[in-house]
Amino acid sequence: MAKDISKLLSEWPYGAGGNVRRITGDDGREKIQIRVCLDTFHGLLQFECDGRPDGKRPHGEEFYLDHLDEKHRLFLSTGGRSDQYRITHAQCRKLFDESNQVYHRYIVLLQLGDFDRVIRDTKRNMRLFMFVHEHAMHASDREHLECWWPYVKRIHYTAIAMQHLSAGRLQEAIEALNICRRELRAMTPQDNDIFRNEMKRSLEALDQIEKEIRERMPLTELETLEKQKAAAIKEQRYEDAARLRDRINVLRAKSEPPAARASDSSQ
Repeated sequence: MAKDISKLLSEWPYGAGGNVRRITGDDGREKIQIRVCLDTFHGLLQFECDGRPDGKRPHGEEFYLDHLDEKHRLFLSTGGRSDQYRITHAQCRKLFDESNQVYHRYIVLLQLGDFDRVIRDTKRNMRLFMFVHEHAMHASDREHLECWWPYVKRIHYTAIAMQHLSAGRLQEAIEALNICRRELRAMTPQDNDIFRNEMKRSLEALDQIEKEIRERMPLTELETLEKQKAAAIKEQRYEDAARLRDRINVLRAKSEPPAARASDSSQ
């Protein structure tokens, strides 16, 4: 029998206080709801925060990937080699659908600042990418997800950086971005427009995030003096600029290794 959702929609007008919210379902599980408005069509989207976003349990497992992974383990236990285990095109299609569900969830979770779950979901999708690449029967399936590696890695390490940032660990946040850059640059280039565009966008996004983090970091004494010296020169306060320059030189000398100072004094 059809159920009218007009009352639900009237209680949550589109655009009023945000269009995404967390709720606890009748089953006691946490869920995300998204208020949508498409021209004259209004409605709600809902997904699970844990397990598969659609709440299904394929073959009794939390994810379809887990089901295929179990089949892989059974194959190995009967004497098969991992490089002999193959998944069909139909099975790959189900995995692609599952990865797409997880992708849509972690994008919303990132916006909500739920970094633990973003890290969990991006790890799962990376595991799925590797599983398909290793075991898909057809080359087209093996290559289907490869172009998205820069994107999923970027989101994964962005969540890690934001996790550090929210705890006040600014340097650790920057290091997470640096790890991501190294992993991206170590990838084998692909002759694929999606891969190239995602690589470019990901590196640019990492640079922008680092810039914003560094703007929050307090200046060192040397950086403060350099800034004051530049202002003094601009305002033609040359005596102040000279005094600041001398102070800067003293600090730089103290920061040099003893061997470097000894080398300079011997020349």
